[in-house]
Order: sequence, then structure tokens, then C-alpha cells
Amino acid sequence: MAYDIHLVFDCRDVDKVSRFWLTALEGYNYPGSPPDQPAGSPPEGFDSWEAWADANGIPEDQRHTMRTIVDTQGNRPDIFFIAVPEGKVVKNRLHLDIKASKGLPADQVRARQDAEVERLVLAGAKVVARPAAGAVVMQDVEGNEFCIT
Repeated sequence: MAYDIHLVFDCRDVDKVSRFWLTALEGYNYPGSPPDQPAGSPPEGFDSWEAWADANGIPEDQRHTMRTIVDTQGNRPDIFFIAVPEGKVVKNRLHLDIKASKGLPADQVRARQDAEVERLVLAGAKVVARPAAGAVVMQDVEGNEFCIT
């Protein structure tokens, strides 16, 4: 039997971290968000996610404890963000690689990586290591490591 997998981030601010990954991973959105609206938009018929939560009877103290983002095409794993009380302390044992330069000729790889790094720095990421060749190591808005390849 084949199993689906879900990726899970423990984080302090699920809204901030999930929005960063919506920016980082094109083609992901919150479940129920209209496909013709920007990533993170509330479901159709609601002005805000708070209004949606009110309509669905979600208590205020539980509204910021978890988020999910899903691949709008259904090909990649769902990603969950769960609030935990402690901050990140040590290096991740698992990280994501964003394949920004997949299929490009070798002479175009670094330029594509650099463009992706610049885009994600604007979204709040930090560069950890930028070797002359190979993956660029970065951290998201809460310090979770990931690579741009």
C-alpha cells in the first residue's frame, strides 16, 4: 500500500510561517481559497479568515494554532504548520530543497538560484551559506533551514 505524506513544521507563528511558504512555493494555497485570488485569500464569500472562522464556529483561542497549505494541482504533499510553545533551537534534521534551476543548462543555474534567493529574502528569508557552486542554504522567517538548488 502506498501512503501519501504530509510535511509538518513546528512553529511559533503559524500565520507568518505559512504565508512565507505560500510565497516560497508557487502553486500552493490555503484549502478553500479561490483559485483566481492571491495565495492566502479567504474562501469565497468571506471578507477575512476571521469571518470564515466565526462562521465555522472555531473558538478564538484555537484560530492560530495550525494552518495547512495545499498544492492547487494536487501533485505535491500538503504542508501543515502547528504552533508549539518553544522556539527552534538546533539545526533541522529534515529540510526542503526548492529546485529553482531544475532542467536549466549549467551556465544558467547560478543566475536562477540568485533570482530565487533575492525573491525569498524580500519575503523574510535569510541566506546562511552561499557557496561558489551548489545549493544556497537559507532560513525561513522562523529559522527553518532550506536550500535553493
